[in-house]
Amino acid sequence: MSSATHIKARCKLYPGSNTQRFPVPDDKVSWETPWPEYTPVNYTAPSVLNKPAWADPDIGSFSPRFNSLDGSVDRRSHEGDYSIQDGHPLNPRGRTGLYGRGLLGRWGPNHAADPIVTRWKRDSTGKPVSHAVSKLNVLQFVSIKRKDCGEWAIPGGMVDPGERVSQTLQREFSEEALNSLQTPPEERKQIHERISMLFDSPGFKVYKGYVDDPRNTDNSWMETVAVNFHDETGDSVSELPLEAGDDAGQ
Repeated sequence: MSSATHIKARCKLYPGSNTQRFPVPDDKVSWETPWPEYTPVNYTAPSVLNKPAWADPDIGSFSPRFNSLDGSVDRRSHEGDYSIQDGHPLNPRGRTGLYGRGLLGRWGPNHAADPIVTRWKRDSTGKPVSHAVSKLNVLQFVSIKRKDCGEWAIPGGMVDPGERVSQTLQREFSEEALNSLQTPPEERKQIHERISMLFDSPGFKVYKGYVDDPRNTDNSWMETVAVNFHDETGDSVSELPLEAGDDAGQ
């Protein structure tokens, strides 16, 4: 388990609500630090309480198998085994000032996947462009501007139950960066064939673990696997028209 202190997961105002977290100073984040005065605010968003298909029921109304593959839902953490207290999983990075699930559907880890698609910048003749000072080739990557917060992000998303991370990486890139959900079937097939050339490669795993996310709570948190897929020759994703879709604004 990493000892890095999360910061965004302790933001004062919980996203999409008027709920304020119980203030947690740096020296009280760790569960190993006794803090009998700690009384986190209990909050689960209405969108989660409405019991959508992607969300768990309330604790007590079902028997989740934490730290294991629970049917099609992977409740294992990339951080290792997490503690369970009174039937509730505890955030492996410590206190957040908020109890419950917030905006997250799963008790425990909520798994995401982030594809980092890169290519070399090229001139009009197709020759790689080098940096004026370092003389190294200039690397470009695909990003999206999120509709919800206006920030630039990698076009990733949640891993569906029973889905392999490799499938999520390709699906999310298609939906968010290529707007495949709004593409005619014949074009969608061409897009799938083209990006499969890139995503069928193993890629380079950049990161796997906990995400310091403002949606995190004491009992639910985000984790991700970020994988770099590099279009070395420029004849794969590079030739596809990028178009924002799904959660992307542009």
